Amino acid sequence: MTRGGREKNRDEPERRCIATGEVSPKAGLIRFVVGPEGQVVPDLLARLPGRGIYVAADRAALDKAVKKNLFARAARAPVTLPEGLADLLDAQLAQRVVDLISLARKAGAAVAGMEKVKDWLEKDQAAVLIQASDGSGREKTRLRPPHGPDSYIGCLTARELGLAFGREHAIHGALAAGGLTARVVEEAARLAGLRGHVGGGTAGKDTKNA
Repeated sequence: MTRGGREKNRDEPERRCIATGEVSPKAGLIRFVVGPEGQVVPDLLARLPGRGIYVAADRAALDKAVKKNLFARAARAPVTLPEGLADLLDAQLAQRVVDLISLARKAGAAVAGMEKVKDWLEKDQAAVLIQASDGSGREKTRLRPPHGPDSYIGCLTARELGLAFGREHAIHGALAAGGLTARVVEEAARLAGLRGHVGGGTAGKDTKNA
């Protein structure tokens, strides 16, 4: 199992985290590149040119890489880092997960709301259960992930989940099986790692049901 909560696939390309020294599948790491002026740039889509520098999707690992100047050591050159790098990454990853869920919704592969999600779960239409991290813990226990902890996403806030469904907030959501859902799960695992949500996340303060 990787830090991001994903099962390790031996066929996936692997890279070493500059902070932990661990070798892990690329999907569980965050790639950075150094720009032409020595600036460190997050490359969430892993498409930017240049030699990749990898850090585990883990807040402590990222903080260590920044504090100990490990980016410069990996680049073998002086570099500059964006202010609040961890918070910047958090915002970018959260937006990516929200956008992917929104795409799934538009494709008819995602629903929100207690009753719709419950119906999908009962009919085995749901491959993944999504619940807001700041939703009511008591309310959230009424629904269970369809295939255990690996089919659960709990790192988004109610406001973020609501954005994905075009509403002010949402507590419960579900994804149908498919390639897009696999991408949501992968990106959500990285966000969960960055936010310190083990196994999908835990409930915080209560939020009105959606």
